[in-house]
Amino acid sequence: MSESKKLFLLDAYALIYRAYFAFIKNPRINTKGINTSAIFGFANTLIELIKKENPSHLAVIFDTKEPTKRHIAYPEYKANREAMPEDLQQSLPYIDKFLEALNISKLFKAGYEADDIIGTIAKKAEKEGFQVYMMTSDKDFAQLVSDNIFMYRPASKWKPQEVWGCTEVLDKFKIQNVNQVIDFLGMMGDSVDNIPGIPGIGEKTAQKLLSEYNSMEELFKNTHKLKGSLKEKVENGKDLGVLCKELVTIITNVPISVRLDEFLVKGENMEKVKNLFNELEFKRLLTRFPILDRHEINKSKISNISNGKQMNLFSSAEDMLTDESREEVSMNLNKKYKFLESQDNIRKFANSLLTKQKLAMQLIYSNGDNFFETKIIGIAFSINKNKSTYINLNSSSGLKLLMLFKPVFAREDLILVGYDIKLQIKILKNHDVEIKSTLFDIRIAYHLLNPEFSNTIDSMVQNILKITPFNIEGIQGFGRTKIKLEELDIEILKNLFSQQVDHTFQLYYILNSQLEKTEIKKLFYEIEMPLMHVLASMETEGIQLDNNMLEEYKNDLEKSTIKTTRHIFSLAKQEFNLDSPKQLGETLFDSMKLSKNAKKTKSGQYSTSEETLLKLKGTSPIIDYILDYREIKKLLSTYVKTLPNLSYKNRIHTTFNQSVVATGRLSSINPNLQNIPIRSARGKKIRESFIPKNEEYLLLSADYSQIELRIMAALSEDKVMIKAFNNNEDIHAATASKVYKVPISSVNSEMRGKAKAVNFGIIYGISAFGLSQNIGVSRTEAKKIIDEYFLEFPQIKKFIEKSIAQARIKEYVTTIFGRKRFLRDINSRNAVSRGVAERNAINTPIQGSAADIIKKAMINIQKEIESQKLKSKMLIQVHDELVFDMYKSEEALLKRIIKEKMENVVKFKAPLLVDLGVGDSWLEAH
Repeated sequence: MSESKKLFLLDAYALIYRAYFAFIKNPRINTKGINTSAIFGFANTLIELIKKENPSHLAVIFDTKEPTKRHIAYPEYKANREAMPEDLQQSLPYIDKFLEALNISKLFKAGYEADDIIGTIAKKAEKEGFQVYMMTSDKDFAQLVSDNIFMYRPASKWKPQEVWGCTEVLDKFKIQNVNQVIDFLGMMGDSVDNIPGIPGIGEKTAQKLLSEYNSMEELFKNTHKLKGSLKEKVENGKDLGVLCKELVTIITNVPISVRLDEFLVKGENMEKVKNLFNELEFKRLLTRFPILDRHEINKSKISNISNGKQMNLFSSAEDMLTDESREEVSMNLNKKYKFLESQDNIRKFANSLLTKQKLAMQLIYSNGDNFFETKIIGIAFSINKNKSTYINLNSSSGLKLLMLFKPVFAREDLILVGYDIKLQIKILKNHDVEIKSTLFDIRIAYHLLNPEFSNTIDSMVQNILKITPFNIEGIQGFGRTKIKLEELDIEILKNLFSQQVDHTFQLYYILNSQLEKTEIKKLFYEIEMPLMHVLASMETEGIQLDNNMLEEYKNDLEKSTIKTTRHIFSLAKQEFNLDSPKQLGETLFDSMKLSKNAKKTKSGQYSTSEETLLKLKGTSPIIDYILDYREIKKLLSTYVKTLPNLSYKNRIHTTFNQSVVATGRLSSINPNLQNIPIRSARGKKIRESFIPKNEEYLLLSADYSQIELRIMAALSEDKVMIKAFNNNEDIHAATASKVYKVPISSVNSEMRGKAKAVNFGIIYGISAFGLSQNIGVSRTEAKKIIDEYFLEFPQIKKFIEKSIAQARIKEYVTTIFGRKRFLRDINSRNAVSRGVAERNAINTPIQGSAADIIKKAMINIQKEIESQKLKSKMLIQVHDELVFDMYKSEEALLKRIIKEKMENVVKFKAPLLVDLGVGDSWLEAH
């Protein structure tokens, strides 16, 4: 076979659905409200395929809506399939446009499935000397595999891409020849396609029968050799078995007229690609295309700008400008953008700002590793639409010039508009310039109005102002070839940031108007904007890290890894790669035979997930050692070895994000403090490395006690739960007492644990199946527990039903402070999409209200700390907990302030309660 004749046939809907559901919990929504998950995932997969595999020929094959011979022969065929999600339906025209832009053939034929067209073309291509790769994860395609036809199973976040030839198929199905795949699938059936198979015949039995009789037909001829119930099952299932084999057989003679040279990979139409990606806001994805060396492009851009050829800067593919938008950019450059250089002119301009009521500002700074080492390059201001002023600070007199604006930023009566202002607050403060103005961050305003949408400044400008802005990332590049901002020509910086600050000010008026029309205005001005000052202070302060403790802990964990590995190898009676799921699975299930019905992944290898291993606890001591090994490895890689590298002068300065999580919760990065483990002793010890700044301080932890349950009790007005909280009862024990109908004194730890799982599970819309998995009981018992729960807490059930019903009408839900979360799929015909939206309808009013409450508490506490000029500092927030550096002599006062401010944010019938703890480490304080 010729390597130059390499044909890839893609099962379109298999890849499209796979991409869509990969983002189901966190869909990609652009600023136009389009769910781009499926388009993005499909495009990314196809780009990766072309770059990695370099196919000579390629085609994408689709199903049609028309019934096939399978539907006619068996009306129940695929009858269990959910309706296509509406968002996915809306994605299909864009996928068509993408294929057209890449000049890739799209095939379909009424009355036939994509499988049949792929099978027909694959066999035809094989005869014409091609190597054929069928890209799909559908196991039915295994029947087509031959010496020159392969299954190409796409990669996922759990496993790499796989190629199945004859050897792999025989190994996965445990059969003797590829022809037996059809018989195997016919006997087993396929729940996905609603094919029943022969009742009572499982995987092992099917493999055994095929090893003895080779095919289903031979089996039916020899049923007299079978015995007992097996004989009865096979004989009774004969007609159904024959039908199922017919249903799973892929047709290889579809009457479709194609020439294989039509599938030749011709290369993309870059103009169509960039127009489409511009519309979809796929900026980064465009850089995946095989274009000129990026560093060379960047250098040419700089050269062109420096020579005054500005339009050449925006003519390359990655900037995604249409002819119309190029004209718009050209117009932008002719606006009244001023570039001040003399100190006198800059001083006059700074003084003029002292009388302005509103001002947009954008700081231009170097791309340092942290804000302490960041160098300020310039600053841009806008006070009117289409006008801006740029001041170059990248000189020896830069800091002196910056000080001219210090009185401007000190004005409390000024509304200061910007994008990502918090970082600019920190950078300026590090240069002795403090911002005291009222803030208006356009990113957070847009996030509150459209929490599911992209909130980059470029996407906002494109969506709201209908302008294609200059693209800084396209100019700088990415990765190792990225050009530092301070190395760009001054003309580029002037044009880029003069325009950006102008756009920022224009966006302010539009977003402020939208806030005025909604109930979100109060949330924005009274919580999110004041909180930005608080978070900036916390991030600047940071928290002390005990590097010596982490080094000692690293040594201890590495010794434990060696010891644990020895135990595992001893119990397994062999050595293998512990980090290989495949080798681990073979050891546990082939060698040690810990389970007769071991679960397998879609790739055919044994599952060794944590869930699988937990179910095997008690079968062998090796399971506990493997779980220990995995925990140790994760702690080492994620925290113990990483935290010191993220510290600056032995302090951790995390970054809190206000515009990421749709419920309103803060997230944090570098490091992510929300994920510091607390469930195991080993994980908790990580908190021991977070310590007070010196011997004059202790750490204080303030943690809301079961705040989400208290909010649920308050919102549902459930009298039973409210009474339990007011009586200071153990809520989980009280719940167990009600559910199991025993006195609270008779509740044991197991009953309490199950009740706790229900209490918190209800908040997240848990199902009987989900609860059964969480607490290790049957689905029947889990359903019974949930039913009893709702009998005892009837108002909670009514609250859940009401929340979902109202969400179906409004298509959004709100928190007690007015934060909105839009639920696009709450009325979807697709059960999976609808189910996710329904769970969010229950969870968001509770979790989002908890998030708003602690934010309000943080603002009030910080205000009191500053007004009383305390030495104690608020350092970090993790979910419902705040951590402080507490000056020892201020302990009584600080505790009183924290308790009062946290517990009195809102008044509930189930009152808020805060637990306080003090210690020499975060672990000890918590």
